[in-house]
Amino acid sequence: MPRTATGESSLARAVRIIAAFTPEETSLRVSEIARRTGLHIATASRLVAELTAHGLLDRGPDREVRIGVRLWELAARASPTLSLRDAALPYLEDVHAVVGHHAQLGVLDGADVLFLERLSARDAVINYTRIAGRLPLHLSSSGQVLLAHGPPELQERVLQGPLQRYTAATITTPEALRAALAEVRRRGYALTAGHVHEDATGVAVPVRGALNEVVAALSVIVPNDGHAEARVPVLMAAARGISRSLAAARPPA
Repeated sequence: MPRTATGESSLARAVRIIAAFTPEETSLRVSEIARRTGLHIATASRLVAELTAHGLLDRGPDREVRIGVRLWELAARASPTLSLRDAALPYLEDVHAVVGHHAQLGVLDGADVLFLERLSARDAVINYTRIAGRLPLHLSSSGQVLLAHGPPELQERVLQGPLQRYTAATITTPEALRAALAEVRRRGYALTAGHVHEDATGVAVPVRGALNEVVAALSVIVPNDGHAEARVPVLMAAARGISRSLAAARPPA
């Protein structure tokens, strides 16, 4: 594979270009891609052209660059999370029908929760999450569920911070986060009232795989009105249903 004078391969530079896009900024000029990746603009332009020719990137009407449909197709086809999303979706729809605000499914990815699916309603309370979006583990109910059941080394790394503050209610000290994780394990769910936005409360429960390991978090985002805990039974019932579907789909040993 061709390499630059610095030893970086063309593939590594192409990955940097694709990673320059964010959930908030899905279209970028080539000059901005070059700035974000540290590539010379001529190099960025050439690689963008090659990626576009393969359908991995696309050009908009004003020549802005965006992720191509082909990249989405390949990622969806090969994703190990596809079976999890498929198993969860019917139960997620049931939760959404009962709750009427936001219902979502998240998985652990590094030090973040990555959201695989989100169902919303027109007049639902504010929610910062989105499909393929991320939040720090300490911040949201989904993140706290995943962190509480995650590897001890990950817990210690997150506890060492920094713990970013979004609101006055956000947990920002190791002592408070350690206590919150212990509480999640004790009662079986996480509740974060006003941690991400003052008007919203997150409630999340663990989803377990065929070997009883926690593979995801199922959550709802509802108004911060003191009634969020009433959503726990419907979430727990849905999580058990997802777990049964995952176990049934597991090939025999």
